Amino acid sequence: MILKFVRLFKILRVIVKYGLDEIAISGFDKPGINRFFDTAFFWRNISTARAIRLRLALEELGPIFVKLGQVLSTRSDLIPPDIVAELSKLQDRVPPFDSELAMLQIERSLGAPPDQLFARFERVPVASASIAQVHFAALPDGTPVAVKVLRPGMKKLIDEDVALMNLAADVINRLWKDAHRLKMKEVVAEFDKYLHDELDLMREAANAAQLRRNFADSNLLMVPEMYWDYCSSDVITMERMSGIPVSQIDRLVEAGVDLKKLGSDGVEIFFTQVFRDGFFHADMHPGNILVSIDPATFGRYIALDFGIVGTLNDYDKDYLSQNFLAFFRRDYKRVAEAHIESGWAPKNTRVDELEAAVRACCEPIFDRPLKDISFGQILLRLFQTSRRFNVEVQPQLVLLQKTLLNIEGMGRVLDPDLDLWKTARPHLERWVSEQVGWRGLVDKLKAEAPRYSHILPQLPRLTHQALTAMSERDDTTNELLRRLTEEQRRTNRLLSFFVYFVGAFVAGAIGFQAWLRWHGVL
Repeated sequence: MILKFVRLFKILRVIVKYGLDEIAISGFDKPGINRFFDTAFFWRNISTARAIRLRLALEELGPIFVKLGQVLSTRSDLIPPDIVAELSKLQDRVPPFDSELAMLQIERSLGAPPDQLFARFERVPVASASIAQVHFAALPDGTPVAVKVLRPGMKKLIDEDVALMNLAADVINRLWKDAHRLKMKEVVAEFDKYLHDELDLMREAANAAQLRRNFADSNLLMVPEMYWDYCSSDVITMERMSGIPVSQIDRLVEAGVDLKKLGSDGVEIFFTQVFRDGFFHADMHPGNILVSIDPATFGRYIALDFGIVGTLNDYDKDYLSQNFLAFFRRDYKRVAEAHIESGWAPKNTRVDELEAAVRACCEPIFDRPLKDISFGQILLRLFQTSRRFNVEVQPQLVLLQKTLLNIEGMGRVLDPDLDLWKTARPHLERWVSEQVGWRGLVDKLKAEAPRYSHILPQLPRLTHQALTAMSERDDTTNELLRRLTEEQRRTNRLLSFFVYFVGAFVAGAIGFQAWLRWHGVL
């Protein structure tokens, strides 16, 4: 409990130091509150832009809050653009933890100390991040590997910090009038999910295995193999990959890598993951991407760190392809209709109003040459417009936008003249063709054929059973019809008797009255 209060005190001290309270109370309508805080903290200098102050505060609070900032930087649908741009600068450069602790973690997770498990184990880590660190090693047969070890005590630390974040979100929701639009509680819950997913390294290993299968026959992307006998939820062992970080342009040029081809390949890899597989690496910043300079695989991308991946179903992929194609055809009405049809915009949204808003956001982009159009900016503008119309942006599309911005930025560094549209268009049009054209029909029939192959031989027997059952139902139906007919006839006879009886009674009454009048009785 004392440690929690110490942690809370440190968080409050950083909040005051960087004036994060000033960001919150800026939404107040009462000037007196602003004057009170300005007087109470007269000694601090908060003239720096709010986004920079927020980034510096997160960096000082430590790796968990750095990770929070990274997650917030993906929520351009919720967070103001200036803050998103600044938080995207957060890097996962964290000091390594004690190697002895790493070795104890390996022994506890894999059942033996590293010296017994591996032919060689390097105690000094080669990389360190907020969640884990990596050591180089060699398997008993000499195969070079990289061993990723989870930081000890991370779950407890995460749970405590997330609890404090939830408390802060509650306070902000009460004090800041615009906080409801930022959905602070939902953002913290999403952050909590991301962190706990990353704490399970077996999930990361499974993601890597899936991506490796998807690109098994590709000459564009390499994914390390996982050695499952040396993997657990706290430790994973993978093939050691070597290459030049994609951000080190000078080294790539010196090695003779074709940067234009590299930029084009990166875009193709991304759209292949999205529209072919519906499974994409969602943390593709330059630190996680290498370029191979080995003669056998020269110029291929190498992907690392698979803790965060995005998945898209056929509905998501259809939505994306239709929207991208509609954007570049300037068919803004189709964009608006797609949002309403998907249910992401309220059903009572007027198509013409949403169409006008999308046109206002996107039309200026098309005043420039097509090669200068930014996919990322289109999505960013779309998300900003979505706030006005209460469009529910799906989490998988937010991850997609973050990844697309990374890919686009990386591609333009490699080749400033890269034509993203020219590279992406074949993938979009192929996807549409596969979904609605003859090719799509044939592919679906091929996909469905195995599950129906065992039914075809049974069709004669199943048909005979169905006809027999239908015949039995017909007999039952005929019996019911016969009974209904008899009941109807009985009812008709009763109605006829009633009509005749009433008619005779009325005729008799009239005749009796006439007789009485004839004899002068009436």
